[in-house]
Amino acid sequence: MRLHYAGASPEPIGFLLLPRFSMMAFFSAIEPLRIANRIAGERLFTWRVIGLDGASVTASNDMTLLADDTLASAPALPSIAICASFEPEERLTRHLLHWLQQRHQSDCVLGGIDTGSLILARAGLLEGQRVTLHWESLPAFRERFPEVDAVESLFEVGPRGFSCAGGTAAMDMTLDLIARRHGDALAADVSEQLIHARMRPRHDHQRHDLTQRLGTHKHSVIEAVALMERHIETPLTLARLVARIGISLRQLQRLFEQELGERPRDHYLRLRLQHARQLLRETDRDILSIGLASGFTSASSFSRAYKQHFGTSPRQARRPLPDDAT
Repeated sequence: MRLHYAGASPEPIGFLLLPRFSMMAFFSAIEPLRIANRIAGERLFTWRVIGLDGASVTASNDMTLLADDTLASAPALPSIAICASFEPEERLTRHLLHWLQQRHQSDCVLGGIDTGSLILARAGLLEGQRVTLHWESLPAFRERFPEVDAVESLFEVGPRGFSCAGGTAAMDMTLDLIARRHGDALAADVSEQLIHARMRPRHDHQRHDLTQRLGTHKHSVIEAVALMERHIETPLTLARLVARIGISLRQLQRLFEQELGERPRDHYLRLRLQHARQLLRETDRDILSIGLASGFTSASSFSRAYKQHFGTSPRQARRPLPDDAT
């Protein structure tokens, strides 16, 4: 899915499937290519599925796909997308990192689907690039790789790489590829065949706006939650919150209970604890620093609140990260 392609037709694209990859994202990337071939009446694109070392790869939904190639047998390809999802580093090895670095050096354009960008970051291949990945993994990714420009867009395409947030964002990225290669009309026809209401541009947000997510049109509630989400590490007091919104604390409490069924303080705490849970799962930061990054003043206050909310301590919830690929 490189930015420009001057090779022979059909254009070949590789998909490296990591264990527990997102089937939804993979199919969303593949199906527009298939439909483009059918509408055009010729093979504009071909694709090869690459597994790490076996004949099949199991997705996060427990379905299994047969691979065309292993790392050892995969042919030279102009572009390869790393398809991942949950726990992408579980099968990360020095051999895989070296393989990706070799492909990069041989002018293969590498990209990440869903959390695939994390693997490319571990391989040291994202310097100077803007990338995206699933919104849930973005905070932890930014913590681990501050040198990488990670943004919350649907997809990113550049001269040296590409990435998308997973899910149906992979469809938008592939439709963008079809439009760049073969024109907007063909991309629009493919989009209609997929019952895809509109071809979303790169800069569209991954998540619904707060009106949809919260299920309310009350401006004061939406503004309050937006402020909460922007002030996780240094939480605003409720007094400062209502002062910035321009209503009384009593009004805010009444609106939250009416519209969201909970108190503003409880909603804010839940946002901070959810942020902490992502950092616990996807970074190697110590418990205290994660607590501080989530607005707590000590490890003990963080641990108490976390256990009360999730039923387990932060230490028990921690998912071990590999210190290095083996």
